[in-house]
Amino acid sequence: MNDRIQRAFSARKAFIPFITAGDPSLDVTEQLVYALEGAGADLIELGIPFSDPVAEGPVIQAADERALSTGFTTDQLFELVGRVRRKTDIALAFMTYLNPVYAYGRERFVREAAERGVDALIVPDVPFEERGELAPLCAKHGVSFISLIAPTSKERVLRIAAEAQGFVYCVSSMGVTGMRESLGHDIGEMVRMVKTTRDIPCAIGFGVSTPEQAREMAALADGVIVGSAIVDIVGRYGKDCVEHVTEFAGEIRAVL
Repeated sequence: MNDRIQRAFSARKAFIPFITAGDPSLDVTEQLVYALEGAGADLIELGIPFSDPVAEGPVIQAADERALSTGFTTDQLFELVGRVRRKTDIALAFMTYLNPVYAYGRERFVREAAERGVDALIVPDVPFEERGELAPLCAKHGVSFISLIAPTSKERVLRIAAEAQGFVYCVSSMGVTGMRESLGHDIGEMVRMVKTTRDIPCAIGFGVSTPEQAREMAALADGVIVGSAIVDIVGRYGKDCVEHVTEFAGEIRAVL
């Protein structure tokens, strides 16, 4: 396992915030990385804006549109990660879709990510059976290719867990990302199935949006992923969001 990812899960329940890179600007994204680390994040997901993010709900879709409207490019994000790596050693993951990776060039994308200091790659539109599109390249360059499991995975959970890298992303509910009043009831069973196969960290995401939900999910897994609730704060406050995101992140960290 990548050393930084291993460290993210080693001492406590991992807090994994998600932010959309470039929303409202890359400068603010960089500030948010440092602020989230200061508020207790253990691993940060950087979403790469895309025009057709099929797994995302309206909050992150709107963030993608805002970021793309500024002229965001993947090269700018790689430069951002390079700057961040000069100041922090926190674990970083890219969340993206297969189309942007292909457009950039698969080998070139993964190699550049590794050289800049990205630890993991999450691509929700690549199913387990098609992981050969990217997993071998990630292994070659030392980037963990993160597997997702969902309530519909059922018997596939054991096969996915057996080949998972870094950590397993446990999707709490069916549908797209977004804030939910209640989460799925099969999550604990999914985590138990993974753990019977091998001892790899499990983090729960999709819908975790309040400290109470974070506490509930942390009792079932090794980490909690919070995305839409943070992206919503960024959307509401724009360039003045850092203080508000920091406060919310502190509330999540406090309950884990």
